[in-house]
Amino acid sequence: MGAEVVVTGFGVRTVFGAGAPALRHGVFGGRPAFAPTSRFDTGPYRTPMAAAAPDGADRLSLRQALKNCGAEALDMAGLRAGIEAAVLVGAAGDYTTVTHFWRSGGDGVSYADAVPAVLAEAVAGDLGLRGPRFAFTNACVASSAAIVHACRLIASGRSEVAVCAGGYLVEEEVFAKFDSGRALARDGAVRPFSADRSGLLLGDGVAAIVLESAGHARSRGARPLSTVAGWGAASDAYHIAQPHPDGAGLAAAARQALRRAGDPAGATIDYVNAHGTGTRHNDVAETRGLRSVFGERAGSVPVSSTKSTTGHLLEAAGVVEFVITMLALADGVLPPTAGYTRPDPECDLDCVPHVARPADARRALTINAAFGGANTALVLERP
Repeated sequence: MGAEVVVTGFGVRTVFGAGAPALRHGVFGGRPAFAPTSRFDTGPYRTPMAAAAPDGADRLSLRQALKNCGAEALDMAGLRAGIEAAVLVGAAGDYTTVTHFWRSGGDGVSYADAVPAVLAEAVAGDLGLRGPRFAFTNACVASSAAIVHACRLIASGRSEVAVCAGGYLVEEEVFAKFDSGRALARDGAVRPFSADRSGLLLGDGVAAIVLESAGHARSRGARPLSTVAGWGAASDAYHIAQPHPDGAGLAAAARQALRRAGDPAGATIDYVNAHGTGTRHNDVAETRGLRSVFGERAGSVPVSSTKSTTGHLLEAAGVVEFVITMLALADGVLPPTAGYTRPDPECDLDCVPHVARPADARRALTINAAFGGANTALVLERP
């Protein structure tokens, strides 16, 4: 099985602010953060809504936000610059470079903000870390895929320490694409798993975590925040945008993670942080995938979507939701699916509606999916 993988630090920033207290207030408090954004002119679009920091707030570049979260994660872990650590970053694809050049005429372009490979290199340099650098661009599983790969590096002995990060800050290009695809909720509310759900909304999110082999953490007296007991990744390649109707790829990734965690049937899972976009196709497919994994237990395992408060964080979704899931285990509180209205017979899960729920949860599964049929799953365990 290889080395055990543990989490020893994290840094996180969403529309609610920086750090765990902000997540506890916003996400666990069931407070949707959607409001009209003035970051760009939303007049041409079907909705002005997003979970984005307002004008006048502390606006950072993606590189700076990743650096800040990475520095917070390293500080929490008790690690300093100069160490050998893999750096794995999930970010948007290279096509953004074209937009930067087009809008700026080639002047003032930050390659670190525009090209993922350069961004990973820059973040590693900003943090003063030596070791391999990786960039992941597979959309909404980019940062969770980074975590999966880091776990493989550590379990196989190729790395002792890894910093995994991901970020997305709401901007017009991607906003316009989701709007043109009719994916955004026109009424400004994200209602995952509800019968009247009408789409997603985008949100700001950046986070970083420090992973280590358990042996390395013990050798320096570090206290693990969580154990990554299992991980998996799978692709069903069903459609360029829609998930497989039965959630086949998501179920395959979850089964991989559960087998790695020594629990093929998922009997020890006490909570699932769902991908839960609030779109018609995703939520039904995800429900079917979870039912195929958990069988008769599926209806009794609490499942919630924190995108109902933060919005969809795209490349950052996996790592931010990883941190939220870790907090749920540590605090003994499950985050709610905010905005839930009425049941959908095709999404017959325990969705933890409206308010957070106390729970003595020991193990949790966090799952993510992306365009093109890419899927990831991670099993976290409370120390």
